[in-house]
Amino acid sequence: MGIVAGLDSSPEFTRIVVCDADSGAVLRQGYAPHPLDGPADGTRPSDVDPQAWLLSLGEAAGGGLLEGVQAIGVSAQQNGLVPVDNQGNTIRPAMVGGDKRAQVAAADLIDALGGREAWAQAVGSVPQAAQPVTKLRWLARTEPEAAMRTALLLQAHDWLVWQLLGRPARRTTDRGGASGTGYWSAATGAYRPDLVELALGHQALLPDVLGPWEAAGTTPEGLLISAGTGETMAAAFGLGIGLGDAVVSLGASGSVMAVHHEALIDSTGMITSLADATGMHLPVVTTLNAVRALRGAAELLGVPDLEALSDLAMKSTPGSHGLVLLPYLEGERTPNLPHTAGTLAGLRRESMRPEHLARAAFEGMLCGLADALDVLRKRGVEVRRIFLLGQAAELGAVQACAPALLGTQIVVPQPADYAAIGAARQAAWALGVSQGTVQPGLPPVWQGAAAQVLEPGEELAVGQAVRQQYVSVRNQTHPGAFRA
Repeated sequence: MGIVAGLDSSPEFTRIVVCDADSGAVLRQGYAPHPLDGPADGTRPSDVDPQAWLLSLGEAAGGGLLEGVQAIGVSAQQNGLVPVDNQGNTIRPAMVGGDKRAQVAAADLIDALGGREAWAQAVGSVPQAAQPVTKLRWLARTEPEAAMRTALLLQAHDWLVWQLLGRPARRTTDRGGASGTGYWSAATGAYRPDLVELALGHQALLPDVLGPWEAAGTTPEGLLISAGTGETMAAAFGLGIGLGDAVVSLGASGSVMAVHHEALIDSTGMITSLADATGMHLPVVTTLNAVRALRGAAELLGVPDLEALSDLAMKSTPGSHGLVLLPYLEGERTPNLPHTAGTLAGLRRESMRPEHLARAAFEGMLCGLADALDVLRKRGVEVRRIFLLGQAAELGAVQACAPALLGTQIVVPQPADYAAIGAARQAAWALGVSQGTVQPGLPPVWQGAAAQVLEPGEELAVGQAVRQQYVSVRNQTHPGAFRA
């Protein structure tokens, strides 16, 4: 069929993979960092000039990397709002990341529409600080002049696709990107322009929502550009997950997402109902404390890194001699306890050893993610297999504890640029449809990720006992935490 490329513009870098369109085999790769123009402490900025994304893309694609490529797919960081004026120019830097500035705006929006249930019925989920709809509210309240000039709303991958195509009159997005905005419903497949007006104070143009296999356009040189999507959806597509699969991502915070046949409507605020890159749905539940709990434990115990913490934890036994760590170090979102703190319970003289605290940190992190997994299962989402992602997935203590605590088969894929691979697979799909060699409803079949498979086996009963110990402490400390 040809050669395709997928580019992933994350908050930190651009990665490009060039793949065989038929098999998915990676032929060559490119990489370039994004310039860090943020606070002196080295954290990522909340405002970024989108031109930096283009500069990084150009550097990553240097040296003839894209020679022979027939189609490109674009994956980019989610929730990056790019406000554009009537002339097609950005009005201010893009608003990216979690953007805690908008927390008050999120609460304002919830009240303005009549509460959580009203939002759940409108778009499937409740506004969070990171979402574009909430950033619009913040913009209207904080930078009213910029808000008044805003005529078009794009996200990061929308803007990049538009630039690659030479800024045509038609602007596009995809289901996955649209579903995270807070003004498009995955259940109905339609925008809610009234919610844009509620947040921004006036109407604005919104990009056309393309189907998973549709092309956004063709460059003057004849290069096909597919719809593009967000990093989460692209990574899921690159992994090749389907019904019955979930992905548990271990970053500083954690997330659990699963493929589901329908959009979920959730008024608790715990589930964000996203659309995926294939025509299905990706309900996502986020925890605020995953690897940050491990790093906190490592600092407390004076061990140099997470590998040393894992080695220490492996000297303990399941249940950590009765120690239970509720890892709510930054408050928590699942359950919704934004102002709470972590808890260490079960202290006895025999349990006060470094190895038991180390293991309690791993068990607490995974039990918190098991809580998130239960939120989805209780809504009818089937989970038979879990893909475990993130550098922490390689740690021995994680692999020893995860199958039993999460209660199902665990797959640890070999590290790869799955978001870029997913973008390339989307490009191959659009290219194949345009050539008539691939059916619109059936994406090209690419070889799955090389992976290590872990089974719960005989340790499942032990894991259930450890989980019950955790749940007992959680319920005593925060009774009713999971009530809607």
